[in-house]
Amino acid sequence: MYEMVKGANVGLGSLVDGEVDSVIVGLGWVSPTGEGDADVSVLLLDDSRKVRSDEDFYFYNNSCAPDGSVQLLGKTPTGEGSEDRISFDLSAVPGDVTTVLITASRYESARFDELGALQLTLSDGAGEPLLRFAIDDAGAVSALIFGELYRRGGEWKFRAVGQGYEAGFAALASDHGVDIDDDADDTAETEPVAQEDAVEPLQPPAAELPGQGPEPDSPATPAADVAAPAAAATASVKRATRPRTSKKKVTLPRIPKKSLAENDSWAGARLFPVSALKSDRDRETRATSVLLAVMAQVPEFGRRLTAAFGAHAGRMETFTEVSLPYGDAPRRPDGVIRVERAGKLWTALVETKTNGNPLKAEQVQAYADIAARRGYEAVITLSNDVALEGSPLVEVKIDRRRKNKVGLWHLSWAEVAHQAQMLLRHEGLGNPAHAWLLEELLHYLHHENSGCHGFHNMGPAWVPVRNGIQDETLCQGDPRALEAVESWERLVRQVSLGLGGELGRKVLPVQRARRGTDAVVRRTRMADELCRDGRLRAELRIDQTPGVLAVAADLRTYKIRTSIDIAPPAHGYPLSWAKRIVRELSEAPADLHIETLVEGDSGGPRGTLERLRPEPGDLLPGGGAKITGFRLSLFKGMGTQRGNTESGFIRSVDEAVNKFHASVVTHLDRMQTRRRAAPGPAAAEDER
Repeated sequence: MYEMVKGANVGLGSLVDGEVDSVIVGLGWVSPTGEGDADVSVLLLDDSRKVRSDEDFYFYNNSCAPDGSVQLLGKTPTGEGSEDRISFDLSAVPGDVTTVLITASRYESARFDELGALQLTLSDGAGEPLLRFAIDDAGAVSALIFGELYRRGGEWKFRAVGQGYEAGFAALASDHGVDIDDDADDTAETEPVAQEDAVEPLQPPAAELPGQGPEPDSPATPAADVAAPAAAATASVKRATRPRTSKKKVTLPRIPKKSLAENDSWAGARLFPVSALKSDRDRETRATSVLLAVMAQVPEFGRRLTAAFGAHAGRMETFTEVSLPYGDAPRRPDGVIRVERAGKLWTALVETKTNGNPLKAEQVQAYADIAARRGYEAVITLSNDVALEGSPLVEVKIDRRRKNKVGLWHLSWAEVAHQAQMLLRHEGLGNPAHAWLLEELLHYLHHENSGCHGFHNMGPAWVPVRNGIQDETLCQGDPRALEAVESWERLVRQVSLGLGGELGRKVLPVQRARRGTDAVVRRTRMADELCRDGRLRAELRIDQTPGVLAVAADLRTYKIRTSIDIAPPAHGYPLSWAKRIVRELSEAPADLHIETLVEGDSGGPRGTLERLRPEPGDLLPGGGAKITGFRLSLFKGMGTQRGNTESGFIRSVDEAVNKFHASVVTHLDRMQTRRRAAPGPAAAEDER
């Protein structure tokens, strides 16, 4: 992978054998607390380094260009936490766009120097890494330009920028011609922009990569642009929590109609019936056909699933049971996806498994060989299993000597359902027919007979590990403990997908490991901790939620603990804090445990919400100990079976997380919203 330094640039064509039509950019960082996050955005600029219109600004609320040139793919879990990824179809970028600016921003008082291991990676459409740019000197800025893709002499190049804006994203966007609409936060106060909040000027490229000469026509930032925020220093602007420039498309609501059925036992006709499915082969064939048909008929959905795999936007056609020559006998992949744009084809072979059936290495290897020989771009596998970094579901050998690179990608059925739910329930569809098709797809995937239920078995090692912990015979280094940890990580990722689909927010597992730590080494350490402590632990970061949701499964006591740590309010006195927390949680379960966190290793006072309601002052520590926060916890019985039945471990974890969020975290979200709307001390009122 090509390592870049600040200010350097490189032609994409020099990094690969041939022309680069599509790339995937990843922005990553590490938060010491696990709570740090940022919003990724992209701006398309013309020769004047301005957007042509506000439609050239892509962010969380406008994530996909109509022509498919830009698509924000969201966060993807990695061994160190997560990475925000963006797909670019360079062949679709309009001709009058000369620069693609890749940025990220943090909100409120958060700054990028609070994050570690800031980096940008760029891969080709097959997922092969091409370059990496590490940013070590971001500084105390709340908006950061990571890099830019730009045209020069008919070739696409990348420049490592790494420059920030102290005044935040509103200043960055305005400086490049975006008209910020602040009506998303009507309660924001009007404040003058301080002179010292002016944007840091972008420096012209300081160095070229070896073998490249200087580019006199490189688009340095004009002095007038750099000085724009300073010139407007006396102007007044509204500071929105997050700037918005476009409205969401909203799916037309279904109007409930009175049923014409004679009684409740009459079931409505479904587009994708599942009652006749009897065998695994029937389920695999039906699931493949249903999914691929909906992908072709709902372009937004099809593009969402394939953009992450390097497919460009265009006309999509899907096929099932295609016969392709291979040796002495033809092979029949479960499906084929083809996307055509401007005479160029992107082709992927699809292999599908349902229920608990595993992928077969021999099958996937054969399809990878066929794809390489025929010039296809990808092989996509679908199953109920969840792929983990460093632990591939199947071992496939790729001949790196071939000019044509084949990307190997995996989708779990849970991820397919998640993407459909996000698009349908939260982001919206303008076409009611498309919305109906996605509704039918979700009904099919969630039906108990479809076989597309996601990860639903902790594996054969689960019961021996659980029994070994109970009788204290499980030793460190036992490979079964590592299998249990891998199954736990798959379960946590699936729970994150389910909760994120319900909330319409990003929910990601937090991996507290240093960047560069090998994923297998990290899981081995977790397996040793499981043998020693008898607990499986995980953390989930939920967008727009204060704190990280922690989950711990104790295999000795058969209890699942869900908890969240919250910081004390910025204003008021300890007694007012305790009163406020108890008041805000008035509708939470009575058995909710509240613990006061204090400096040092010693624990603070604790008690159930039921006991603390009449006496919130019992949460105050003695001896003048400093309060650093509060921990809210719920305990639930743990299922012991390896599956997803009523008594299964998987279902008990999923129910525990969803119950804790619905009954506890939602109150914290409302509390945080009120604080943002009306900041300021409330100690006097609380004391009364």
